Amino acid sequence: MHHPHHDAVVTLMRRVAAEIVLPRFRNLSADEIEEKAADDMVTIADRESEAALTTGLAALDAGIRVVGEEAVAADASLVDGIEHGRVWIIDPIDGTNNYASGIATFGIMIALVEDGETQAGWILDPVADRLCHAVRGGGAYVDDARVHARPSGGERPSAVLATYYMSEADIAALYARAERAFTVAPMPRCAAEQYPRLVLGTNDVALFQKTLPWDHAPGSLFLREAGGVVRWPDGRDYHVGDQRRGMLAAASPELWEQAAKLLFG
Repeated sequence: MHHPHHDAVVTLMRRVAAEIVLPRFRNLSADEIEEKAADDMVTIADRESEAALTTGLAALDAGIRVVGEEAVAADASLVDGIEHGRVWIIDPIDGTNNYASGIATFGIMIALVEDGETQAGWILDPVADRLCHAVRGGGAYVDDARVHARPSGGERPSAVLATYYMSEADIAALYARAERAFTVAPMPRCAAEQYPRLVLGTNDVALFQKTLPWDHAPGSLFLREAGGVVRWPDGRDYHVGDQRRGMLAAASPELWEQAAKLLFG
């Protein structure tokens, strides 16, 4: 089951990847990379990718507004009301720090949201040419194959812990709690990679600190439609527009409960 706009969105994403994102990868000059905030890079490819995606999505349906990460960076008011009406949400290059450093862990992400509920989501890995996508109530797919979240299968479950904004003491305490039952794995610094890892058996749980809509709207739907969960510490499901810190995603409800007791209990 695909969303009616699926083919057009995928064609657009692949074109932008081929014409803008990949030609700039490992080919950026110093003046084409900026630090828009502490440890948060933006490149000329981010801006060109978002411009092309915005134009293409706007042409599909004039009644759907477009909200992109870089547009919001320039005008924060654009994110206001993102949980109302129909909205395209764009992350033109997720994992920009990796991209700018020549690390092949980044992706292009698009979500279609209606009244705060993600209706469809697409995550393209341009280097591997892997497309993860989902439609609400219709399942999760990698390319054309339907997928179901599976555990990593290790002796202990695998956990990835984001620790942005946390003090050294809080980080040490978090790791100590997690390591009672989990093996802590490296973080890819890329939601476009982390959500597929939760579905495809690389990691079992992931704790996120930053919960910006362009980072999580596509992946949260992909994970949920595969059988996983994305919830706040109080057990409520993630919804676009809620940007609290400390959100936990897991490959199954059981793994979420196990991790939540350790990390939040």
